[in-house]
Amino acid sequence: MSNQWEKNWLKTKERVGYVDLKSASPEIWQKLGFKCGLEVHQQLATKKKLFCRCPVGIFHDFDDYDAEIVRHMRPTLSELGEYDGTALMEFKTKKKIVYRIKNDTACTYEVDDTPPFVLNPEALSFAMEIALLSKMSIVGELHITRKQYLDGSIPTGFQRTTILGIEGEIPISNKNIRLIQMSIEEDSCREVSDHRHTRVYYADRLGTPLIETVTYPEMLTPWEAKEAGQYIRFLARSSGKARTGIGAARQDVNVSVTGGTRIEIKGVAHTSWIPKLTHNEAFRQWSLLEIKKDLHKVIADKQKWSISHVILPAEDWKRISILKQPISENWKMVAVNLPGFKNLLSFFTQPGRTFADEISDRLKVIACLEKPNMFYSEELKPVIKSEEWKAIVKALSAGEQDAQILFWTPDEDMKTALETIEERCKMAFEGVPNETRKSFPDGTTIFERVLPGADRMYPDTDSKPISIPNEMIEEHRKKIPTDLHERMTQLQEWKVPRDAWTYILRNNLMPVIEQISHDYQIDPVKVALIYAHRLKSMQADKPLPFAYELIADLYKFVQNRNLCHEIIPEMLPILYKHPNMVFSSILSVINYEQTSAEKVYEQIPVLYAMYQNLPKKSKHTPEAEIKWIMGSIRKLALGNVPLCDLKCKVVEYINKEVSHA
Repeated sequence: MSNQWEKNWLKTKERVGYVDLKSASPEIWQKLGFKCGLEVHQQLATKKKLFCRCPVGIFHDFDDYDAEIVRHMRPTLSELGEYDGTALMEFKTKKKIVYRIKNDTACTYEVDDTPPFVLNPEALSFAMEIALLSKMSIVGELHITRKQYLDGSIPTGFQRTTILGIEGEIPISNKNIRLIQMSIEEDSCREVSDHRHTRVYYADRLGTPLIETVTYPEMLTPWEAKEAGQYIRFLARSSGKARTGIGAARQDVNVSVTGGTRIEIKGVAHTSWIPKLTHNEAFRQWSLLEIKKDLHKVIADKQKWSISHVILPAEDWKRISILKQPISENWKMVAVNLPGFKNLLSFFTQPGRTFADEISDRLKVIACLEKPNMFYSEELKPVIKSEEWKAIVKALSAGEQDAQILFWTPDEDMKTALETIEERCKMAFEGVPNETRKSFPDGTTIFERVLPGADRMYPDTDSKPISIPNEMIEEHRKKIPTDLHERMTQLQEWKVPRDAWTYILRNNLMPVIEQISHDYQIDPVKVALIYAHRLKSMQADKPLPFAYELIADLYKFVQNRNLCHEIIPEMLPILYKHPNMVFSSILSVINYEQTSAEKVYEQIPVLYAMYQNLPKKSKHTPEAEIKWIMGSIRKLALGNVPLCDLKCKVVEYINKEVSHA
């Protein structure tokens, strides 16, 4: 980052009162008027899709498909004679939507050539258990509706969805969070490419049953939002009916501040991202409100405000080195004047991002101009010769309080690009525009699309209502597992370290830990740490498919062979890499030698004598002596003698020798 950028960033931070997440306090978020709500999506572990009988969980590679279907989205008038704002935006993009289809994972329903089957009863059963776990009231009748999806991610242009439960509640550490509803929905397509005017999807994920849990906007800090998101995900997984793995769960996070509006951050893949994303979004809105104040001071009549532009002669911009790289042949270089926007394009909205990025993002999404797609006056002035810059300003008839943008485009996208720039700048007069934004791991977001209107749902005429009798609800109430809050209390009572909780709850390991501990009379903390520390570290180094129940089988094998459980951590790395290996073969690989406890204990005097003959060191202490003997005998003892018993024998022998000396 240049010195000028650093100065601008410090100036913006001071202006909006920005502090980083770690330094922020509840008083900061209270001052901002921070509010957050969640929409948590979790795929269900069914065998079939929601409205057809294609299998789920089977994915194919980029070039592995049997057919391609190409579609173009067009807006249509509603019954009230109005166009949806999102539909108009998507139409402007002139996108060609390509669906790549594999016969193994899709059928004619996915491409909207066949009416839907009856809603998958397995999905309904799984979702009902999770809704009851969430303390929700189950509706008496399911009504399938259509929710508009206009970005092409669903070929029909809508998602079939139905509300199953209403008005639930979840606990977090300092209060309860109310839940508005839970819906059963079909998942969208998997996007694999989006470049210029072509977007490519796979239909393998399309139609996978998922639940959407919606909270009230009652999270008043980013940390409350993270905790609530984690609880909802862990609750779904505690049922054993939720799918796990990449893409199986994701959140849409809604954030607003005083004077701002609800912004939906889409597709947050990890709950660990939520604090930074929501924190930065709150300050982004605060920054946009400051920009609004500045504009109202300078612009007397916002209704008359408009941009002007000129197309620069090729010989002008081709001489400027900074402009050579991004320009394609036969594209035009367009200079745009923004009256009254002096110094506002470099006003920071997020760490590393300025208001200019708000415009650039929309040029990418709506005009389909890939980044980098523009430069702006504050960054151009220091690198362009004074006379060249004056020529651009003169061509635009720009004033002292104006800012300028230079962007490049083919002829067919120029009109859309100019409209996009003017539209986003006009939105700055209102403050924070309604939109959905895409999340990144670093806590920043970019524009994704216009926020859909409230009237995006309407009845599905292809599906009849489904009655939910009380007997069915009560039958499922009997099946629900131990409440998640009780599981967390159980972890606390077992004294399992907090850093292990997330891994255990995320992977629904409480039942298997409880089973192993009960069946083999082992401290549950030891079992928990085998999973949450040892196995987790192996997966971090090299992620491999692994069935968690294999560890339960390993404990059973060790018990049946009358081995000590301390040998399990030695066997686990081999089992992880070779899950089909016979357990007895793993013993051979680690060079296990079966022997009696007596033979192990016979080594203590021998090792004690050897230690006495070692060169004396400055730290020749009893503790060092015990550690050396234990380390020397450990390999022989492992699996044959409990290490705690061995240590007692070593200490006993040393004390006896010392007393005789």
